[in-house]
Amino acid sequence: MKKKTNNKISYNIKTSGRTDLVVWGCNLSSSVGLGLISKQARNMIVLAPYQHSVVIGLLLSDAWFHFSSYRSKNCYLGFAQSYDHSKYILFVFSILSHYCSRYPVYRARERFGKKNYIIELSTRALPCFTELYSIFYVNKVKIIPQNIYNLLTPAALAHLIMGDGSAKKHGLQLCTDSYSVQDIVRLMNVLIIKYRLECTLHGGEKNKYRIYIRQRSMPLLQTIITPYMHPSMLYKIGL
Repeated sequence: MKKKTNNKISYNIKTSGRTDLVVWGCNLSSSVGLGLISKQARNMIVLAPYQHSVVIGLLLSDAWFHFSSYRSKNCYLGFAQSYDHSKYILFVFSILSHYCSRYPVYRARERFGKKNYIIELSTRALPCFTELYSIFYVNKVKIIPQNIYNLLTPAALAHLIMGDGSAKKHGLQLCTDSYSVQDIVRLMNVLIIKYRLECTLHGGEKNKYRIYIRQRSMPLLQTIITPYMHPSMLYKIGL
């Protein structure tokens, strides 16, 4: 039961006496349209395990954290994809809608003198996101966390690939250009040690590096992440 007070939402929780068992996180309802949430309610909101993994994967790819102003205590998660990938970002929204106050929006963006269209998702500013900000950002620069071995679950890996993977003739490339070479090697070691994937580091211009997953590891990769992939993104892993 919810009660509205001063345009903020507060919650009175009542037990119904039911004993049904559900997987935590699979029954989270959308909070779109609920307006502002009280400080007490914000502090109670946590990322369920699956949603946590999805956010990790998004952050490793193109998602970002942002504070609305210098006075903001909490940050929100932002994620954008081209219009061609709108099915995927709507899939992400269906997973994270519990943490959002609005639906994804379409925007026109000009880059290198060319206009293109994107669809962008943004969440509420919440303490659970600020906690992740503290391990993913150093001096406002996004990094690969030291504990990435524990954070990179199969679901997180799936969203990293859906967001930043590029299908190649002889394997898969991860577009890790924005990270330092030390960060990229840390991530690649997890792929090699934890998931037994054969990977190499490919250099580019201006000391930018990308991870290349070899073709002979693709069947294993498919087995690991296919259950978490959106159908529109299966082409990235050769399916």
